[in-house]
Amino acid sequence: MGLVANKMKVQLPADAAVDAEIDLCNSGDVYFLRARLNVSLPGLEREVAQAIVDATHDATCAYSNATRGNIDVSLNVVQAKRDEP
Repeated sequence: MGLVANKMKVQLPADAAVDAEIDLCNSGDVYFLRARLNVSLPGLEREVAQAIVDATHDATCAYSNATRGNIDVSLNVVQAKRDEP
């Protein structure tokens, strides 16, 4: 995320965090993994935080690139600054 944030000229918060939840699932005799990545970027606007997370997952993250097509991954941005109405 640091590389993507730098390209976007955004400072990541010092308390940025990623919490990964991995499920072992089965469908009949076939077992598979499912992952949820909960990303906390406190202080950033939600749209900016989501753009950083999406770009990191799509192109930069070695783990995402290695598992793409093999593991269903959902990305959740949490604790980002809420947009004002």
